[in-house]
Amino acid sequence: MGLFSLASAFSPNWVVLASLRFAVGASAAFFFAPALGLVTSYYPEGSRGPIIGAYNSGFSIGSGVGLFGGALIGEAFGWPAALLVGSVLLLVVGVAAPWFLPVTGGMLGRRRIREIWDSATPILFSRSIWALAVGTAGLWGALFIVAQYFLDYASVVHSAWPIALAASLPTVMILLEIPGGPIGGWLAERAGEMRGMLLLWSLLCGVGILLIPFLPLLGLFGLFAFLGFADGVIFAVLYLVPTYLAEVHGENLALGLAFLNSIQIFLGSATSIVFGYLAGTVGYGAAWWFAGAVSIAPLPLLAWVSSRRGAIGSPAFPAPGSGRSVRLPHRPA
Repeated sequence: MGLFSLASAFSPNWVVLASLRFAVGASAAFFFAPALGLVTSYYPEGSRGPIIGAYNSGFSIGSGVGLFGGALIGEAFGWPAALLVGSVLLLVVGVAAPWFLPVTGGMLGRRRIREIWDSATPILFSRSIWALAVGTAGLWGALFIVAQYFLDYASVVHSAWPIALAASLPTVMILLEIPGGPIGGWLAERAGEMRGMLLLWSLLCGVGILLIPFLPLLGLFGLFAFLGFADGVIFAVLYLVPTYLAEVHGENLALGLAFLNSIQIFLGSATSIVFGYLAGTVGYGAAWWFAGAVSIAPLPLLAWVSSRRGAIGSPAFPAPGSGRSVRLPHRPA
């Protein structure tokens, strides 16, 4: 990811730049779920929620710093310089990370394709994973839309607003995601029914998105603050739930999280495309109603998610008698 991003800074034309940025996105998919699975494996059941929330909040911190710092560097030295600085920092962190992360266990032995398929099948056909992914895919897309499209919406519908004022609303949203993640994870670990918590916050977000074209500026500031905090809560709970599913344990943890994330991105991206088409042809009013409706409509699918915490152990803390050896975390020498 860092190397593709670094190459982007030297793109001779937009075709090369678009191709390299696509490669950056594809590379990001290879670290998100494994990294989340690794972080989850460091903590026993009952204490993972705030950690998963903090992990997600890291992306919000990076987004805020990247957007602000990248804009300043780009304005002063040009966009290639902004990409260059971000790429170098990413490469430094990537190289240094293995020296700071604890080791959780040995490598799995070589397995046949049939064994890999048999291990993956419970994930690929998991009713709970599909329900989580499809049930919240519309909301995933809608929250992305709010962050990415609002500036253009404000320039079209509220042209009298200064651009800095319009840009401050998504910034508020990003900032409130940062505390929302750990707090949401902490609350989820103590919730008797995580499905209900996820449903409630998702429903409130969907209603909030429906209200965007009707609220005045002050009301939008309050709404964006809520959406940001709720975004942090929702995704902390969303990625915590699979760690308690029986079919997602052990070496299946990263696959389960990756499969969930892939379905969401695929369906959520389609939502974003339809929103852009509606905004350009019918108008932003209908587009915001579409975004709110597609956030709320699939939420009943969350009832299909298993309500029982089916965990029998975690990658770092397997159940007694499982026959698996435990290599306690330690820092490399």
